[in-house]
Amino acid sequence: MGIVFYTNKKTGITYAYENKAYWDKAKKQSRSKRKLIGKVDPITGKIVPTRAYKKRERLAVENPPKPGPLPITAMRRSFYGAAYLFDQIGKITGVAEDLKTSFPDIHKQILSIVYFLILEENNSLSRFSHWQKLHVHPFGEDISSQRSSELFQSIDEQGRMSFFTAQGKRRIEKEYWAFDTTTISSYSEVLSQVKKGKNKEHDRLPQINLALLFGEQSGLPFYYRKLPGNVSDVKTVKQLVKEFNVMGYKKIKIVFDRGFYSKDNINALYKDHQKFIIGVKLSLKYVKDVLNDEKENLKMWSNFHPQFGTYGICRTIEWDYEQMRPYKGDVQEGKRRAYLLLFYNPEKAAKDQADMNEYLTSLYNDLCDGKRRDYCTKDYDRYFEVTETPKRGQKIRPKEEAMLKATGNYGYFALLSNEVKDPFEALSVYRSKDVVEKAFGNLKERLNFRRMQVSSELSLNGKLFVEFIALIYLSYVKKKMQDADLFEKWTLQGLLDELDTIERFEAPGHGRILGEVTKKQIEIYQALGVEPPSL
Repeated sequence: MGIVFYTNKKTGITYAYENKAYWDKAKKQSRSKRKLIGKVDPITGKIVPTRAYKKRERLAVENPPKPGPLPITAMRRSFYGAAYLFDQIGKITGVAEDLKTSFPDIHKQILSIVYFLILEENNSLSRFSHWQKLHVHPFGEDISSQRSSELFQSIDEQGRMSFFTAQGKRRIEKEYWAFDTTTISSYSEVLSQVKKGKNKEHDRLPQINLALLFGEQSGLPFYYRKLPGNVSDVKTVKQLVKEFNVMGYKKIKIVFDRGFYSKDNINALYKDHQKFIIGVKLSLKYVKDVLNDEKENLKMWSNFHPQFGTYGICRTIEWDYEQMRPYKGDVQEGKRRAYLLLFYNPEKAAKDQADMNEYLTSLYNDLCDGKRRDYCTKDYDRYFEVTETPKRGQKIRPKEEAMLKATGNYGYFALLSNEVKDPFEALSVYRSKDVVEKAFGNLKERLNFRRMQVSSELSLNGKLFVEFIALIYLSYVKKKMQDADLFEKWTLQGLLDELDTIERFEAPGHGRILGEVTKKQIEIYQALGVEPPSL
């Protein structure tokens, strides 16, 4: 629903109409109904309501619709158990309330598509019409393919940012937030952000990049950004910090992997007083210097943690802070306290050695076959010497010294933080970022978003948002299943199917009747932190 304007050429008066689109089944095309609201004041630009519209507004205020469920007009038997679970999750996480606030006119349609995406694994939205006939869902009516496209296009940036802000405030200062990116491939030639870039799944198609922010303890996502496919990870941090300021996030705690590390990014985090844990490369000078001094101490038994199977120590260092000041045309310099956390894992050392052996073997075979890979050019020259003579042909000699040098840091890794100085607390938080990688798998596989099947930027933006909401619900269920060890007995789909067998019967004059709920189903609801349904 929107407002359209029409100017009478004879009188010069501009009228405002309430425009409501609908689908004409007979003509098989989109049509619209319009109601006159009023005239546009040529001086102020405001709409001056007509008498009839004023009367409708007054009646709406005097006789508001009664709260509660809609009256039952027909008999219906529907699957209810899974929808009930999602209704409760929406209340617990605040998603339903925040959606209603951010998108008051379409929040129910969004939730209905979310329920469908989760329950109908890998099915396209063209199946929604069939699915909704058999299932209870928030909107309660059909959403055709045409309608879903219009819905996606009506999800605007203001509503999205309002939702992100509300969700972030529910978990702010309570946990670390894990940030990571993935690539989503596309055949599209009309989407402006689809670009050739470094594809994390080694797909040769152009792509967009998707950045996700996850709560480390809650296991729930609450923010995402769509990026051009040719933007590298390291360039995203400064923009992330700026958008935190827009949304009013303060005292943030973020976890990054080392692909996001740069001196400028660390300076930006210090400037905005954001707490962080980030992976750092061992080749950095300040890391290399401390590691060389501490290698022997690091492997002492007193620094070993049996749960992690890893040795760890913390060394306090001074970060050389720099801040550009454009208004003064200079650079402010200073020192900031930081904690360098060093680790050694014997199993990782063995794995690093095995991986290197496999890689060197593949390089050697490439040289023997005369099939060099472009992205390995430097390593061919670094680890092998190739000579060729007319009589003896090609001879390949390994550069043993270079190979031995590469093994020097096997099993070692490092983190940098400006808050956490306990190495194993930092390691525990850092490893929790794996939840983001699992979420990317859920988004691409279960929610059917490995390819972007949209034809416009607006549709892509809206569909991404709906998929993101579905990811919140899916992540909640998976986290609860993991905490309650339910994966020992159930798959995710099997558990949802078990709950979805619970029926709800509706009959005019008799109300709603809940079907049988078994002891097993009650136990599942309770394990997921939800009270079993009752009518």
